[in-house]
Amino acid sequence: MPPIDQITAFVSANPVETIIISVISLVLLVLAFFALRALIRLFRRWAAGRPTEDVLTIVAASIATGVSAQGMWRFSGDVLGFDGPLRLLLFAFIEVAVITSAVRARRNMRENYSAGIDGLAVWVLTSLSAVLSSMDARSVAEAVFRLAAPLVAAWLWERGMAIERVRITGRGRINWRLTPERVLVRIGLAEASDRTASEVDAHRRLTRVALAAKRVRALREAGASDRKLRVAMAKLDKAMDQAVEYTGLAVDEKRQEALLSQIGALYNTSALIDLAPPVPWAPEPEPPAPPALPAPTAPTIAELIDDEEEDIPAEPAPPVDTAQRAAQLRAARQYWDQQIARKYVPRAADIAQEVGIPLMVAKEWRALWKLEPQAYALIEAAFREHGIVDTGTFPAIEVPERARVLVVNGSAPGSAAHDS
Repeated sequence: MPPIDQITAFVSANPVETIIISVISLVLLVLAFFALRALIRLFRRWAAGRPTEDVLTIVAASIATGVSAQGMWRFSGDVLGFDGPLRLLLFAFIEVAVITSAVRARRNMRENYSAGIDGLAVWVLTSLSAVLSSMDARSVAEAVFRLAAPLVAAWLWERGMAIERVRITGRGRINWRLTPERVLVRIGLAEASDRTASEVDAHRRLTRVALAAKRVRALREAGASDRKLRVAMAKLDKAMDQAVEYTGLAVDEKRQEALLSQIGALYNTSALIDLAPPVPWAPEPEPPAPPALPAPTAPTIAELIDDEEEDIPAEPAPPVDTAQRAAQLRAARQYWDQQIARKYVPRAADIAQEVGIPLMVAKEWRALWKLEPQAYALIEAAFREHGIVDTGTFPAIEVPERARVLVVNGSAPGSAAHDS
């Protein structure tokens, strides 16, 4: 007899029992509905403040734990012989222990920034559950599946803990030496710095020019044959043509200076063996005290007047090439830094005489350099302590014409003001 006919016959034979069963079933369905709705609300409230990946991790780990518990259910019945309530109470004790250890490990992570022994217990108990479940499998495929399910749950828990660890401590557990980024940088497919593609290409072309120039120079000094010199010169001309075309070398002063710096470093490689670098752990020698200068006389005071105030027509600077101008700029800057270290702000005339450049060029450079913090502090200290004023761009302080004297070489400002 079909099941529907059996149900119809039972209802016809037992109408009272059918009504009671229907009412009880309806009540159970209503209770199940409200319970399910409460669980859904509770889950939404729990997942409201959590990232999506954390929620998915917990859901997937719960499913894998359920698969593992089903395997333990069969193991407790088939192998251990548990039945009835005893089987219901004892079959999932390992899964409960795994969940308990996972909760304790998360608490340890939040309080002590480490999962501790509970994190190790999660993996041990998970492996034990996987082995026991697979021992009651009926086929190899089922054994592999029951081995994989608990390990998947443990792996998802571990990934959730890693996210929690990074969120709390701000760092991962370990910095791998072999990563995809490092491999790509090693084989030359990625850039280690944040340079753009155009900057990398320009640097490579300039380096190619510098190496070609070094090659030609080495062949010429070694007395190579004309054929080798012609080949090397052809490579140098080709590299230079490409650098001018693709890097803007003819108009970009920064890249011109970069090329000169590379050539200077390559040409003077042998000078490295004669260097005497300072010992990093040796005590720093005290700088010698500057010699005392005699009190300035009236003509000396006239010489100390800031050369920016002197209305002397400057001759136009003769044209120089870029390499010579860069060398002059480096020499002037080195002299300026040395004098600033000695607490002395040199005049433009001093810079022009020391480096051998026109006075107008020295004035332009000095007008920029005296705005730097160290020179600014020296000039401001001279003004605050002795009333000595550096005219021009800095500092903008109006004083009487007779007081327009800049004393920056350590002479007695009191006597200078008196003589002026």
